[in-house]
Amino acid sequence: MSGMRVPWRAVDGVLLLDKPAGISSNTALQKVRRLFLAAKGGHTGTLDPMATGLLPVCLGEATKFSHLLLGADKRYLASVQLGVTTTTGDLEGEIVKRIPVSASRDEVEAVLSRFRGPIQQIPPMYSAIKHGGQPLYRLARAGGEVLRAPRSILIHSLILMKIEGDQLQLAVSCSKGTYVRVLAEDIGNALGCGACLAGLRREGVGSFTLSARAITLEQIERLSPAERDTLLLPADELVAGLPRLDLDAAEALRLTRGQPVERADARVAGLARIYGPNREFLGVVEVTPPGRIVPRRLRAQSRDLSVSGASIC
Repeated sequence: MSGMRVPWRAVDGVLLLDKPAGISSNTALQKVRRLFLAAKGGHTGTLDPMATGLLPVCLGEATKFSHLLLGADKRYLASVQLGVTTTTGDLEGEIVKRIPVSASRDEVEAVLSRFRGPIQQIPPMYSAIKHGGQPLYRLARAGGEVLRAPRSILIHSLILMKIEGDQLQLAVSCSKGTYVRVLAEDIGNALGCGACLAGLRREGVGSFTLSARAITLEQIERLSPAERDTLLLPADELVAGLPRLDLDAAEALRLTRGQPVERADARVAGLARIYGPNREFLGVVEVTPPGRIVPRRLRAQSRDLSVSGASIC
C-alpha cells in the first residue's frame, strides 16, 4: 500500500555497489537504502548516469566518514569517441559536430603524453558546480554559459589500451576533481578532430576496487535480508589508510566525550583512526605535536568503555 511507512532500521557499513548505466548516483543510493531498509545513507562521489562501476555506498554510522573518501584518487576505463563533439562532452548530449577521423597509435600516444602529471582543467557547464547559488547544469540547460576558472588536477597514469577505428579505450588514474568528459574533449582537441566520452566505468576509489566484493542492484535483490547484511564492510574500511591508535578505557571515554587526550607516545601527526579497549572502531581524531589527540569524527557509542589496556602503532 502506498500509504504504508517504510520500516527504516539502523544499519551500519559500506556497500561496494557496481552501479548500472542509466541512473544517477543518488537514485542508486536510494535503491540501496530501500533494499537494506537503512535509515541513513550516502555515497562517496558522484558517477554520471551514463557511467557504470564502483560506487561505495555508506549506511548508518559509516556516513560520518564518507567525506574522507571524496578526496581519494579514482581509476576509470574510458571509451573516447574521436571526431564527435557534443553539448555535454559525452554521447548523451546533442551532437554539435562530426568529422571523419584517422589517427595512428603513435599520434595518439604523443598527445596523451601531454595530459599526464599535473594539468589544468576547466570544469564543464554540465556539472554540479555552483555559480551564484545555482548548479551550472541548470544554467546550461537554460542555454546559459559562464566563465569557469581552470582547476589543478593530477593524472597519475593515462594508458592507451586499444584503438578500434575512431574510438580509443583509455585506463585513467586521476586525482579528485577530474572530469573524464573534459579529458576526452581536450584529447580530441589536441588531436585536431574533437572528441567526446562514449563510455565510462569506474574501477577504483581509493583502496576500494571492482573486485569480487562489488555487487549489482539485481544481485542484491535476489538475496534475503540476512544475506544482504553480510555484504556490508565495516565502517573503518573507509579510513584504513590512516594510522591506527589503540586507546585504554580512560582515554577512549575522554575522547568520546569530546575531550582531548595527551599521549607522549603518539608519534603520528594528522588524522588517525582510533580503537577502544575492546578493539572496537571509535572514529577519527587529529594528532598534533607533541602528542595531543583531538576528536574529529566519532561513532555514536552504545555501550560503556570499561576494559583497560593501551597500545599504539
